[in-house]
Amino acid sequence: MIQQININNLVFIDIETTPIHKQFVDVPEYEQELWEEKRGRYRTEMESVEDFYFNNAGIYAEFGKIICISVGKVYTNETPIAYKSKSFYGDDELILLKDFYQYITEMFRRNPDFNFCGHNIKEFDIPYICRRSLINRLPLHPFLAQLQTKKPWENGSVDTMELWKFGDYKNYISLKLLAHCLGIPSPKDDISGKDVGRIYWQENDLERIKTYCEKDVLTTAQIVLRLKGMELLNS
Repeated sequence: MIQQININNLVFIDIETTPIHKQFVDVPEYEQELWEEKRGRYRTEMESVEDFYFNNAGIYAEFGKIICISVGKVYTNETPIAYKSKSFYGDDELILLKDFYQYITEMFRRNPDFNFCGHNIKEFDIPYICRRSLINRLPLHPFLAQLQTKKPWENGSVDTMELWKFGDYKNYISLKLLAHCLGIPSPKDDISGKDVGRIYWQENDLERIKTYCEKDVLTTAQIVLRLKGMELLNS
């Protein structure tokens, strides 16, 4: 499969998310009940209600929000191979999503064969974007809406975690571990996903989060190049 993928048609993507509220006490009472029904019962005695919410809510589109979407493109027709990235980030999720939708429209105009590529995007990033769009009363972009009618094997998105499974559906591998196995420098040289909420809510450092997100996108592109036996990008 990997050899059949035209890397010039891929838009590499990654998102960063955080709990909607800074602390559990700020969550409306009814939403607190809903959180307890969905995840709260999994809290151990070692964790406080506040810590469990803050460390887990961002994973779920119903209780989290997107603060950054980073995308990247590889251009193999240039010498050396070129790479360009762009990020949509900020506190206003609706504006972020609308700007991202404009990007999708432009990409589709330039190349109707384009598709997304990322690590675990079929299980996380793309569904999260769709759910948060609807929660924000933003109609799904037609490119995303058509995913609802497709069977899993008809979804043209490229998922590097799926590529690494080779049919082993119980396998899971992190982006960091996959990069290490393939001899690619780790993208986690500053922060990791578990730090994003703290950096957003306590340090108010969106630029640092954007940089982290862009590193993950670049690493995903490097992984696909490596899997295809192509020269890596100079990063």
